[in-house]
This record gives sequence, structure tokens and C-alpha cells, in this order.
Amino acid sequence: MKLAHLADLHLGFRQYDRQTARGGNQREVDVADAFRRAVDDLVAQRPDLILLAGDIFHSVRPTNPAILFLFRELQRVRVALPETPVVLIAGNHDTPRSVETGTILRLYEALGVEVVIERARRIVFPKLDCSVLAVPHQALLSEERPALRPERRDATTRNVLLVHGEVEGVIGGDRSAAEYGGALLTTQDLAPAQWDYVALGHYHVCHEVAANAWYSGSLEHVSPNAWGELKDEAEHGRPGKGYLLVDLPGARTTFRPIPGSRRLVDLPPIQGAGLSAKELDARIAQRVAAADPTFEDQVVRLVVYDVSRGTARDLDHAAIRHYKSRALNFQLDVRRPEERRTVGVGGPGRRHTLPDTLREFLSRRPLDASLDREALVRLGVEYLEQVGREATGEAG
Repeated sequence: MKLAHLADLHLGFRQYDRQTARGGNQREVDVADAFRRAVDDLVAQRPDLILLAGDIFHSVRPTNPAILFLFRELQRVRVALPETPVVLIAGNHDTPRSVETGTILRLYEALGVEVVIERARRIVFPKLDCSVLAVPHQALLSEERPALRPERRDATTRNVLLVHGEVEGVIGGDRSAAEYGGALLTTQDLAPAQWDYVALGHYHVCHEVAANAWYSGSLEHVSPNAWGELKDEAEHGRPGKGYLLVDLPGARTTFRPIPGSRRLVDLPPIQGAGLSAKELDARIAQRVAAADPTFEDQVVRLVVYDVSRGTARDLDHAAIRHYKSRALNFQLDVRRPEERRTVGVGGPGRRHTLPDTLREFLSRRPLDASLDREALVRLGVEYLEQVGREATGEAG
């Protein structure tokens, strides 16, 4: 038996200000295109079972285009693969704070999709000699968590666990690419040895928890910190985004890459200490020139360290606006020199400034899908620094 494991589609995800010719958000279209390409590959690979491990939408109240898009793509799967069951669970992004709110995911039951939203449900597929214990985010938050164990009385040869949560120890201590709000799990909770396969959703990087327990990762970069996600992919040796095909028994996994519409380009950082604004302008121009042609219409970041407020103010902002016009998004991340203080006993240490605290808070705070997180963080920090200047009488 061959199953397909996908997760974290985040359809309806919006970012940056660039619009398509039809007036849609460009990143929302990119995310939808990634799933369309995944469906193309699913139809070609013809798996016996398809599992969607949560966070189908980016918001509990997705846009009408996102709702319709998913309906059409799932309908395409049902027509092309009529004998292939599809099981879908709700992730934390799909789960309303109040049960009275309801969820649009029920709509897809009309296509014959098995949709599991609140309580864990065991679904048996006799023709596949397989049962799936589908455990949505909400079930893991209940006072009495379901036992994540197979039931031998089902008399099926293959037992699969489908769950959306954060496995302890998978995400690094800095949580640079973490999605907040996930239910915590341990490997003991999952008991991989008792399952033929464990299909996980929530972490956006393809990752092996056990030989037969995997995060498939997302199909696009949709984390609050895409650059941290890119770093995690490099550390895990992942070539990019995609989904998993799994052969049972044996849980032999094959990563199916899904090419994105554009790349994330993290330019080599610049150390700005001691440089004048003109010198810094020249260094920035060199980095941009070296990136051609990958710069055009891509998502680009350039970090510049140790730049004073005055130097940042005197940069060539006309040139920076030109860079922004060439890329889908160009983030010039100018960072102030680290402030140091003397701790009571011991050596000097870095002071966690108020802008740092605000930046960290806004970077992980849940937002409405229509809001641009990067712009919100930037404006919040700028307003805070402006208040600080006015309070100290500094010109600006």
C-alpha cells in the first residue's frame, strides 16, 4: 500500500503588498499554486490513501477564493483517483476558539473526504486492510486526551496515526521556525513502535521523528519566520518543500519535491560597524549586484549589523526603493549596535531592549490572514523608537 502524507497547506496565506494582475495577493497565489502542483503529482503517483495533517487554511475564516480553490482541487483528486480515500484533520489554524464558531472544513465532506475536526476518530478502510486514527488539534487540548494507540480488534494489518501537534525536542531552542499554538506531544505519546506509520503536521520542515514517524513539512514558506525555516531546512539537509510518499509495510518514505513559484534569497550579511552611509550604500549595492539574476521577483533579505540610527537615516533610500521594486519583497534588515550593560556579578551582557521585546512579541503573535506581519513588526518598532526619541528630546 502507498500513502501520501501532506500537511500545513495554509491556503489563504497572505504576505507583502504585491498584487497579481487580477488583484489577488501574490503570495496567496504562490501558496495555492504549490498545492495545485502537489495535486498534479498526486494524480501521477496514484497513492492508495491520501492524508492531510492539518492547517489546511491559514485562518479559521479563510477567504472565499481559498475555500473555492480547495474544493476544486479536492474534486480533481476525487475524479482522478475515485478509489483513493482522503482523510483531513484540523490543525491549530483551522480550529476556532469557540465551538459555536464552526469551521468551513465540513464543506469538503460533500466530496467524500473524511474530515475530522474536534474529537479523534478511527477510520477503517477494509479494501486497504488499513485503519487510520485521525487526531485533530482540538482533541489534544481536551482534558482527557485520546490514547494514541492502535486497536487490534479492528483486525487490520496496517495501522496509521494522523496527528497535528508539536513533538517535544524537534524544534530548536531558539524556535526560529516554530509555529506557535501547537499541542505538545512526546515520542512516548506517539509510541511509533506500535504503528506502521505516524503522519505528523505542524512543523513546516520535513523531519524524521522516528524511522516510521515523520513531519512532511509545508508546501511553501508560510511560517512567521521564513528565514528561520530556511535555516532549519539547511540544517536538516532538506532540498526544499514537498510531501511524502510512504510504502507500507516498512514505512519506506520518498520525498516528493514541489517547486515553489519563487525563492527565498538570504544575501550574505554586512558588518556595518565603522562604515559611513555612503560606504554602506556601496556594500549593499555590491550584494544586490552579486545576487543577479536571482534577485528579480524573489523574496530577498539583507541583514546589516551594527548600524547607528543616524547612519541608517542617511542611507540612499531611493536606491533601496529601487531594490524593493525589483524583488517581490526586499527586506533590508538594519540592526542597531548591541547595547551592553554590566551585570551585578560577572561580565558584560547584552540588554534585551524594548524594541527587541516588541519585535519578538509581534513576530510570534497570531494575526489575521490579511495582515502583513513583516510590515506590522517594522512599523511597531519604528513607532516605538520615535516615541523614545521624542521622550529624550532627540531630533528626528
